[in-house]
Amino acid sequence: MTIDFRTEPGQYKHWKIEIDGNVATLTMDVDEKGGLVPGYDLKLNSYDLGVDIELYDATQRLRFCHPEVGAVVITSGKDRVFCSGANITMLAGSSHAHKVNFCKFTNETRMGIEDASDGSQQRYICAINGTAAGGGYELALATDEILLVDDGSSAVSLPEVPLLAVLPGTGGLTRVVDKRMVRRDHADFFCTVTEGIKGKRARDWRLVDELVPRSRFDEVVTEKARQSAARSDRPKDATGIDWPMVARQEEGDTITYGTLSVGIDRSSRVATFTVKGPTADAPANAAAAQEQGIAFWPLALARDLDDAILHLRTNETDIGVWALRTSGDGHMVESYDNLLAAEADNWFIREVRLYLKRCLKRLDVTSRSLITLIEPGSCFTGTLLELVLAADRSYMLDGSFEDDDQSPAALRLTAMNFGPYPMGNGLTRLQTRFLENGERYAELEAETGRDLLAEDADELGLVTFIPDDIDWEDEVRLALEERAAFSPDSLTGMEASLRFAGPETMETKIFGRLTAWQNWIFQRPNAVGEAGALRKFGTGTRAEFDPNRV
Repeated sequence: MTIDFRTEPGQYKHWKIEIDGNVATLTMDVDEKGGLVPGYDLKLNSYDLGVDIELYDATQRLRFCHPEVGAVVITSGKDRVFCSGANITMLAGSSHAHKVNFCKFTNETRMGIEDASDGSQQRYICAINGTAAGGGYELALATDEILLVDDGSSAVSLPEVPLLAVLPGTGGLTRVVDKRMVRRDHADFFCTVTEGIKGKRARDWRLVDELVPRSRFDEVVTEKARQSAARSDRPKDATGIDWPMVARQEEGDTITYGTLSVGIDRSSRVATFTVKGPTADAPANAAAAQEQGIAFWPLALARDLDDAILHLRTNETDIGVWALRTSGDGHMVESYDNLLAAEADNWFIREVRLYLKRCLKRLDVTSRSLITLIEPGSCFTGTLLELVLAADRSYMLDGSFEDDDQSPAALRLTAMNFGPYPMGNGLTRLQTRFLENGERYAELEAETGRDLLAEDADELGLVTFIPDDIDWEDEVRLALEERAAFSPDSLTGMEASLRFAGPETMETKIFGRLTAWQNWIFQRPNAVGEAGALRKFGTGTRAEFDPNRV
């Protein structure tokens, strides 16, 4: 079954968007029979990947279609149930790859909510109007403020360890101690009680921010949202853009978007991405850019690349190597980068920059070998140069191909390489690349705007190898063949470890440490074996655990 990440509100089964002035409300009202695949019911507002695809789409629309919205309330449409987290039957019946991709996407969506709060001043408030368990509470943890109805029964909980023998894998453990700064001993107790914690203790232990009687719940939530929206710097009277679904055409093993194409070679297990640069210079200013809407080239690229990553990551799991190419005019790319830098304070341009940042981060955490190929006719400038810096390895042709009259390939740095697209570790890709040499970063800033041919790029440390036209074909072929022949498991571990050098952040803890542990647990019999907790949940039979601690 192919999973499509594209949707729009008219197709939603599980979420409702309501806009009231500067406040939006996202109401989770999951259709029990609306699961992504047959075999389970989404009871008690539990979710599967399909529910989260809608949530991701909704958050994107609130950013781009509703610039007036400064606060978003997430709540439940069910009576006395906020959300019971990821659907257990779905997890028990899913392949390991699906579980991992599901967790990765849900984590990315929750980090997108935090990015909206931090980057675009769209504050999120979670109104827990019932029980919030597991992934339900993890969704709340991604918001800025958590209000819990004080009715004597509503509670928050992370019951994965005692109940399911897995972890709260959508950042729950990390956000409890790192974001909400819950005391470690309190967190330890909280994460081992299936019934969760309610009332005064939940507030005193910092698990929620405020308790509100049910009789005043709606009134208090509304007032909080109004206050948050009033503090936002998002424009109160601006008009958003239309947000149709991404146009994607598939013909055989070729996938075509407006700004890129992907060719899949199944025999070699390599997918080749070719990003097409703009065909004209950037519009004159932010207003002209917004008039173009989704046709504005950087935004079109972000949407297309985002969908391509999700599509291949989920539906083409045996295509282990992604070769990244570009074609076009680097000067035109630079003109767009100049606009993105000059108009950074405009709400629309800010959202485009933030979307590109999130899209590049999605590439960073994708478990595929990334190899960039820089040839004559390419346009690895500024924003597109980030593809070179994100790759595990890069090859740049030194000179031109015989009988080819194109100029030699060149790289060009712009202001967009020096801050707007940080990685999960909080550093730019250049800073991460040169951890040992801070002076190199300053040297590179001085090279901004200059064409860097292969020898210069090699000298500055921007590329890995610079074969000439005699060696190019063999070196690239051997690199791709070698990569495809290695164990995918060891490559996943190696690449993830090497990509995130430098300081650890809450984000790297979630994607690196927590996800690695969860992936391991998802393969252990205590969780997924025939007598494991995921399989025995709801059967009335206790799980059987291997007592050995590894």
